[in-house]
Amino acid sequence: MNNKIAVVTGTSSGFGLLTTIELARKGFTVLATMRNSSKNADLLRVAKKYGVESKITVHELDVTDEKSIQTFQSLVIEDFGRVDVLINNAGYAGAGFVEEISMEEYRKQFETNVFGVFAVTKAFLPMMRKQGHGCIITISSISGKVAFPGLSPYIASKHAIEGWSESLRLEMQPFGVKVVLIEPGSYKTNIWTTGKQVAVESIQSHSPYQEYMQSIERYIVEGENNFGDPLEVSKKIVEISVMKNPKMRYAIGRGVKASIIMKNLLPWRLWEKIIISKLFVK
Repeated sequence: MNNKIAVVTGTSSGFGLLTTIELARKGFTVLATMRNSSKNADLLRVAKKYGVESKITVHELDVTDEKSIQTFQSLVIEDFGRVDVLINNAGYAGAGFVEEISMEEYRKQFETNVFGVFAVTKAFLPMMRKQGHGCIITISSISGKVAFPGLSPYIASKHAIEGWSESLRLEMQPFGVKVVLIEPGSYKTNIWTTGKQVAVESIQSHSPYQEYMQSIERYIVEGENNFGDPLEVSKKIVEISVMKNPKMRYAIGRGVKASIIMKNLLPWRLWEKIIISKLFVK
């Protein structure tokens, strides 16, 4: 892997940071991108710990800014000439109840989680197609297959990514470019931090949804001890990066596969009864 080039978005923390380190340890040259490159301290500290600083370069990239994407694309073409693996990781989880979420918040969620993925991927598709090889790995979520209350911006964005990735995989298969989705369950990352800020209206005393949102938050907090180690996901991403013929989807995490199967097999009335009984406890 010493001459393979990987681009990873959203590398200042969480899956992005850990995946960057694991790819570098595997021998990849990693272009680690983040919206604000001044937030690179944690990444560089961990890179130094594992002795892979020379395999990682940090670049500023705002996936919602077309000019930023074009600047980064030009840099990659000029300095490296190719990309072997693209990992779309940048994103956040918007939360709240539909009635109380502004359209601006929905658009903001889609600009990052959906249109940002579209734009960055499109920037490198011509290069991969001409190479005749490449692997595009997008971090989706169990939320892309199973919906929950109080998270509609995030849920909707991940459902959109699921369908788009299916189309893209079918389009790129004849050109030797692989398209893969990772569908993690609950892991110990900071993805929910911004989401909780977005949901501020639904936790206010005047909100008709306050009790429901508090019940959902209790459910999440009570389950935190069972959240997985994010390194598990990062190792899976690296494993897929070197596969010859990866599958379309990789569901990963405690209870994820079972939840997806149950949701698909159970009658909707029974499924919603199970979900509401878990998440709305007075």
